[in-house]
Amino acid sequence: MGKDEISKTTGDRQQSRSPGEGRTGGSPARNALSRGLRWAGIALLTGLVFWPVANLLVYRLVPVPFTPLMLLRLVEGEGLAKDWVPLSRISPNLRRAVIASEDGRFCDHAGFDMKELEKAWTDFQKGGRLRGASTISMQTAKNLLWWDGRNFVRKGLEAYSTALLELLWPKQRILEVYLNIVEWAPGVYGAEAAARHHFGVPAANLSTRQAALLAVVLPNPREWSAGKPGPYVSRRAGTIQARMGSVALEADGRCPPRSTTAGSGK
Repeated sequence: MGKDEISKTTGDRQQSRSPGEGRTGGSPARNALSRGLRWAGIALLTGLVFWPVANLLVYRLVPVPFTPLMLLRLVEGEGLAKDWVPLSRISPNLRRAVIASEDGRFCDHAGFDMKELEKAWTDFQKGGRLRGASTISMQTAKNLLWWDGRNFVRKGLEAYSTALLELLWPKQRILEVYLNIVEWAPGVYGAEAAARHHFGVPAANLSTRQAALLAVVLPNPREWSAGKPGPYVSRRAGTIQARMGSVALEADGRCPPRSTTAGSGK
């Protein structure tokens, strides 16, 4: 076969290939889209990792102006009643009542109450419903940084930020922020606004009974009322009042040394 025939055959073979055959990459537009999505994913992951760190470092020192839940409720048409006060202006009765009701081992765990988690899992395996075992630290991290929901993504973010919270904040600060941002009625957030809304008194002047009533409604503040308690809330408040005296907490809201709180529970 001569050179001309070889060249003609090679040319015909090349012409018979489809336009995209033999290329290792896609079109420029497709490559650009792929790179854009990849960088967007990296940016999102980086934001989810560093957003909690940045916020926790700032809010360890300054009052929290608002939370995602507050903004969501506001957009939905609810009001926004809140008034930040330092822990020194929140009655020790309320501090102890909330711990007695929500997280009896608050001063002993590192964000996660493993005993309550084990009990919840055991109850579920026996046929009960899968109940939560949320601690004050977990609720603070959730309310401060994330949206309300029960999906695994939000739960994972809550767990991550709870670990950071316990690492970066003392227990005293966790309790102070929690009492200032938690929802206590539709559109009512924090101890000061709650005390005035339900009882017409400042948070510093809450009695043991008033504090217990406020603590009891925390799991369902949009349906239960501390100011107008139903039979269940009233009975439960009596139980919390009885437990408040056993809550180990310093006068300034700090947790005592671990050895003095060992064995405390819900």
